[in-house]
Amino acid sequence: MTEPIWAWGIFLLVVLFMLGLDLGVFHRKAHVPSFKEAAIWSAVWVIVALLFNAVVWAWLGHQKALEFFTGYLVEKALSADNIFVFAVLFNYFAVPPEYRHRVLFWGVLGAIVFRLAFILAGTALLKKFHWVVYVFGIIVIASGIKLLLRKEEHIDPERNPILRLARRFLPITPNYHGQKFFVRLEGKWMATPMMLVLIVVESTDIVFAIDSIPAIFAITRDPFIVFTSNVCAILGLRALYFLLEGMIRLFRYLDEGLAIILIFIGVKMLVSEFYKIPTGFALGVVALILTVTIVLSLMAERKEKALAESLKALAVDPEVADPKESEKKSH
Repeated sequence: MTEPIWAWGIFLLVVLFMLGLDLGVFHRKAHVPSFKEAAIWSAVWVIVALLFNAVVWAWLGHQKALEFFTGYLVEKALSADNIFVFAVLFNYFAVPPEYRHRVLFWGVLGAIVFRLAFILAGTALLKKFHWVVYVFGIIVIASGIKLLLRKEEHIDPERNPILRLARRFLPITPNYHGQKFFVRLEGKWMATPMMLVLIVVESTDIVFAIDSIPAIFAITRDPFIVFTSNVCAILGLRALYFLLEGMIRLFRYLDEGLAIILIFIGVKMLVSEFYKIPTGFALGVVALILTVTIVLSLMAERKEKALAESLKALAVDPEVADPKESEKKSH
């Protein structure tokens, strides 16, 4: 590791403090975050990431800061696509809206642990076996192609093997018991459906990490930058979920944009031994693709709404529906 161990320790302590403040103070009482509250918290987590980016700039220089911000942007974009999957899972398990923040909180905490393990393992592999960089590149390109070709699909949580194992070995209550993951009934500890949801969310995030972590390794090989940019992005996932839950379908071209980003990053990784694509250029490409994706999505949504209003007007306006009626009025 290029950064001292105390830097990792301080970062993790700050993260744990922020998470504790979030859950123990601001979300101590279960409730459904309003759009305004979700927007404020989303802004807070973005500001925290930018402040840390400034610390990286002052401490490690502009190149490391650029790598952090590019990795953060890529992970943030991939997180937006994951929100739809979480929404499907919550609806499938009929999780009360006021309890979803608690599931996402522990899901993020688990994701931090798993991703730290993946990143350290990935760093060790890249250091010991140089050819692993090509494996990572192929994984990222394959993920991009899969996303580009993906059609509207039905997500069935019952196909999750981890869920099937949990149901086989864990005694589970039929109903929710508030925000509790385990309850003691008739002298026996039992898991609640909240625990099942958390298990599926955690296992789903592991699948997401297989795409996102290799993608950030294409931007930087520094494990500290990979980890911190990844964590700063997923810390805002809970607020982003409540902010975009009802709007994610507006970004109809998000999958295509993310697919192109993943393919570009995979190619960057494959050619890295022959030509190093500058991080600044990569950041510009990622930002441009995301901007075009959002603009085209909003334009398509606006055009569709205008068309729907025009058709509605044609259906209810008697003068338009009956030209003879209009002609009589003119005489």
